[in-house]
Amino acid sequence: MKSLLVPLLAVTLTASAQTEKPLTSFPYTPGLDVTSMDKTADPCVDFYQYSCGGWMKNNPIPADQPRWSVYGKLYQDNQQFLWDILDQLSKQTSGRNTNQQKIGDYFGACMDEAAVNKLGAKPLQPYLDQIAAMQSTKDLPALLAGLHTSLQTGGLFFNFGSNQDYENSQNVIAFAEAGGLGLPDRDYYTKTDEKSVDIRNKYVLHVQKMFGLLGDKPDVAKAEAAKVMEIETALAKASLTRVERRDPYKLFHKVDFKGLQAMTPDFDWSIYIKDIGLPAQNTFNVTQPALYAELDKQLKALNLEDIKTYLRWHTAHAVAPYLSDDFVNENFNFFSKTLRGVLQLRPRWKRCVTLVDDQLGEALGQEFVARAFSPELKQKTNLMARQIEQSLEEDINTLAWMSPATKQQALEKLHTIVNKIGYPDKWRDYSSVDIKPNDFVGNVQRAATFESKRDLNKIGKPLDRGEWGMTPPTVNAYFNSQMNDINFPAGVLQPPLYDPKMDDAPNYGNTGGTIGHELTHGFDDQGRQFDAQGNLKDWWTKDDAKNFTDRAQCIVDQYAQYTVVDDIKINSKLTEGEDIADLGGLVLAWMAWKDQTKNMKLESRDGLSPEQRFFVGYAQWACENDRPENLRVSAITDPHSPGKYRVNGLMVNMEEFQKAFSCKAGQPMVRENRCRVW
Repeated sequence: MKSLLVPLLAVTLTASAQTEKPLTSFPYTPGLDVTSMDKTADPCVDFYQYSCGGWMKNNPIPADQPRWSVYGKLYQDNQQFLWDILDQLSKQTSGRNTNQQKIGDYFGACMDEAAVNKLGAKPLQPYLDQIAAMQSTKDLPALLAGLHTSLQTGGLFFNFGSNQDYENSQNVIAFAEAGGLGLPDRDYYTKTDEKSVDIRNKYVLHVQKMFGLLGDKPDVAKAEAAKVMEIETALAKASLTRVERRDPYKLFHKVDFKGLQAMTPDFDWSIYIKDIGLPAQNTFNVTQPALYAELDKQLKALNLEDIKTYLRWHTAHAVAPYLSDDFVNENFNFFSKTLRGVLQLRPRWKRCVTLVDDQLGEALGQEFVARAFSPELKQKTNLMARQIEQSLEEDINTLAWMSPATKQQALEKLHTIVNKIGYPDKWRDYSSVDIKPNDFVGNVQRAATFESKRDLNKIGKPLDRGEWGMTPPTVNAYFNSQMNDINFPAGVLQPPLYDPKMDDAPNYGNTGGTIGHELTHGFDDQGRQFDAQGNLKDWWTKDDAKNFTDRAQCIVDQYAQYTVVDDIKINSKLTEGEDIADLGGLVLAWMAWKDQTKNMKLESRDGLSPEQRFFVGYAQWACENDRPENLRVSAITDPHSPGKYRVNGLMVNMEEFQKAFSCKAGQPMVRENRCRVW
């Protein structure tokens, strides 16, 4: 029976994929969907199954996805909506404004698969020629400057860009960051369990096949792949773990130019900085000095051909998704199929829509907002955000574990947070990006160069606090500790995540919980280390810091007991910030909803009381199905817990939930010693 399941599923999903078409309007999914529930489940035993059991049964993972979720479904709806916009603009020959011309021509060139296949590996050749022309390691700084700015890949020894100074968030300085790896995380190179060893072996085989596509003979390609693995393993061992990177103090090492040069004597930073288009710099943050020490060690030890081999691999890897089918398929076979269990390559339209959003996202975002995000919706979500901020203020004022001195600092930070809802006040200017209707890879490279230059040009300039880190169609949200702002793109404020047709209870549970989540990030284990101005500064008394840590440790200990897949437990030090934000966000959303409806007569609907609707509304954003291969990747790389625990892990700590569903002591959804930070 098991052997029949995957082929049957694949056939069903393939047929489903064939019905995908451009959408002129969004399909409506209610913010609380009773058909997504499993009312045969006991909410006091497994609330996630009770809220999401129907959804999980009715929504198998599409063949081209590593996982499927309510967020993923809305993301695909958004993609199909954008597909219609881009398809129309790509065919339109007159009457387009500048941005419409760029996104239309970019999409049209991307969709011309025959032209891309005809070129084969030809678009790679200029890069490969530059690498081949290296005469010595002294040529490396100039070569890397060109590759970094046009490829936008983290695989070329290191990353370099701009960011706010941790000491003074008003200043934008140069950041020299870690990089150099092909696998998703340094742990893939260091773990010794059977699955990790197997993945490494398959990765080396993939690298070997890619060298084969570049024309290298099998024995040569095999030796080259082994060398790549050797170099990457050395860099990985010198890199910080993801848990270590949660501590901003471990990522803050400010040096002048002499200090930077002293870290890597064999790499001429003056040439690199000049060739990426910057004037001379004297302020740098080196996020991982040990990595740069290892980089210098590698540059001393490696011969020129080894360095060329490493550069050829990472260049081919960076460009592979935009080349002919043989490169695309080999890239998919390892990074999606082997690593994450995905059955099929995403159709070309999805890849092209994603690329336009990635590279020209605010031009595309203007089209999305004009059609899908009304001023009334922005006003409603702004109001909800302010209400939840008011709830956090009330919460801070009543905390028994925090002293008045720290409360004052916390309130100052809260009152300084900026809410960015829907889209930026000022749109990005893409006028300098040359987009041609018949030059797909060239468009990708020119757009990448534009973004690299835009990022680098911020160094030494006044900070733009209006800048966004996500595009308007994105189905996600974030908090920025240094900007001290919460950001909710228009894409995440669509049904079922925010449903204007729905009563307040599920909307406050769902979108309200998400707003509260992002707000709480300002006060989680990372965010609490930045002050109201976004500077890395300890504003806590010693006792208050200990009180916070003790309460956070309760959550860490709780989530460490949960299993991700097989025998792999949640790395709860990695997920600590998200777990704290989940619980804090739900508490704040409950407070805001109660305040919003305090003078209203609320009625039961669909057999659920208003309080029950609040909690089911929250839970249903997290409905998901996930492949075991993808769960293994997530266990290493994802700071979020699996959806089941982002629901059940909260309910056991919420007395209000237990009252709403009349849960009794001793039942699984009742925790005797509840965790609570905010």
